[in-house]
Amino acid sequence: MIIRERKNEFIMIKQYDHACLAGKIAAQVNENIFKSTDHLDEVIKAASEHDRGWVGLDETPIWNDEENIPYSFQDYPLELKLAFYKKGIDEIETVSPYAALLCSFHFSSFFPNPNDTSSIQFVNEESKRQKRIKRQVKVEPDLLQKHFRWLQFCDDLSLYVCLNEPGVTKENEHPWFIDGFRNTEIFGISEKPIVAEWLSDQKINVQCFPFEKEFTARLTYKAISKNDIDENGVDKGFDKSPWLEQEITFVGLHS
Repeated sequence: MIIRERKNEFIMIKQYDHACLAGKIAAQVNENIFKSTDHLDEVIKAASEHDRGWVGLDETPIWNDEENIPYSFQDYPLELKLAFYKKGIDEIETVSPYAALLCSFHFSSFFPNPNDTSSIQFVNEESKRQKRIKRQVKVEPDLLQKHFRWLQFCDDLSLYVCLNEPGVTKENEHPWFIDGFRNTEIFGISEKPIVAEWLSDQKINVQCFPFEKEFTARLTYKAISKNDIDENGVDKGFDKSPWLEQEITFVGLHS
């Protein structure tokens, strides 16, 4: 679950809905970035499905008593997260081994220097998966790296939407994205990272525009009253709250 706190409510976004937005973003790619359409459908599939492992976890929100806020993807208990990361990648592999390879790279990148037993085991098992799939699927290393970075960028741009209040000023953005998106120089558009900025509560400017054209996408979420949580608990509060929809247009001004 992705959580954004307001004065009287929590904005709650299921990980899979965030991933669906990432997939919509991925599908708008300017194909010249890759100089090849090989495996492109599977790259989009990886972006759309990368958080499949969260589907079960997000069915019932859990309250974090220590922080007085619902558990989010950032503070969810690690061992549970790792188990469901693996479950999600396993499910993706049954449909698209290449998409699973990209997702395996993605989740392994969360643990560059694992120092606990669970993380070490996860990274080691995913390394075996990666070697096995790379023997099955032939792809140029440079293209594989660009595909992986595209997945990461689409994940990050979707998170940029989810973690920021619509229309927020640049200086008040979530700190992860103020200076741009990691590793996007690889796309060859600029020597600098791709940077996004809200122009209004429905429009985001993406500098060094990596997409075929401007486009509009939608994100599903819920707004749960803090009073409702106090009275009924976070799980019932979530269940009874209506689904809402946010519309975002991505434009490429000053690219």
